[in-house]
Amino acid sequence: MRRLGSVQQKIPCVFLTDVKEEQSRKRDCQPFQVVATENVNPVALDANIDCALATEKLDGTCCYVTVYKGQPYLWARLDRKPNKQAEKRFKKYQHSYKSCKGFMWNVEEDFKTVPETWIPAHRVKHHNGQPVPDDHGHIPGWVPVEKDNKQYCWHSSVVEYDVGAALVLRPSSDDENRLEIAAVSLADLQEQTLELIGTNVNGNPYGLGSKKHPIHCLVSHGSIRIRNPPPVDFHQLCSWLQESPEGRVEGIVWHCNDGTLVKVHRHHLGLRWPDGDTCFGTRPVVIRVDGTADAYNNSEDLFTSFCVLNGRCFSRLQDIQFEL
Repeated sequence: MRRLGSVQQKIPCVFLTDVKEEQSRKRDCQPFQVVATENVNPVALDANIDCALATEKLDGTCCYVTVYKGQPYLWARLDRKPNKQAEKRFKKYQHSYKSCKGFMWNVEEDFKTVPETWIPAHRVKHHNGQPVPDDHGHIPGWVPVEKDNKQYCWHSSVVEYDVGAALVLRPSSDDENRLEIAAVSLADLQEQTLELIGTNVNGNPYGLGSKKHPIHCLVSHGSIRIRNPPPVDFHQLCSWLQESPEGRVEGIVWHCNDGTLVKVHRHHLGLRWPDGDTCFGTRPVVIRVDGTADAYNNSEDLFTSFCVLNGRCFSRLQDIQFEL
């Protein structure tokens, strides 16, 4: 199986987009809405979109596995964003010229500070040794997830650095219709990007866990294939997302043969998300986290809880519970 694209930058829409002066369905603080037109993006056409692999776009937060302190570590997404004065100047320029091209940034003065451990994402452009902001005025990047950082407590719940493992949700090795939760070596995930999903991430659209027993896990980008995806056609995609049981997804990410990634989100098409039970949350799942509680530091942690359930099958992902 070929290695799928790593999500290091914002992914363009598979259709050309337009901006409408109306409240965003995705972001409460955004007074405009980005919507898809019926025209396929030339980026997608140039990458031969019809031969691309269609995968489910999952609703979580992006993560990355790379080396820190001499071992594979989980990193959380942290984009450097402009301070209030610079953002105001940027938006005024955008409004006047209907474009961000030609806007001049002073990265040292215009941007909020980030931790010393912050690194820019791959393919971020540099000028005079400084990272260059993207068209949104952000500099995509990463910070390592340390166990004592409460800001990233849900990230840290899915990794055990002492044993070099991560809790990964993936298709089952013996049944493509079923998912499995497994403890996977961080070394095997190195240089991959993944989505953290669960109880306390983005409103938990997949119904994982509860307030008393939160559940989080990582899903490698591109690992959840869409079987029999619709053609890349505006109307057929709209129909599939509204009428097909397999269409109860946040969106689709296409992985093209040349490494190009393009996506469509339900909000691009004017559709609600979430809208009832999700396709992903209703898939059956088996727990494959073997070992003993002694292998992990804390008897209360997620790894130990899954160890107790090792071998158990649940008819739906959202039915996993630790109170038996």
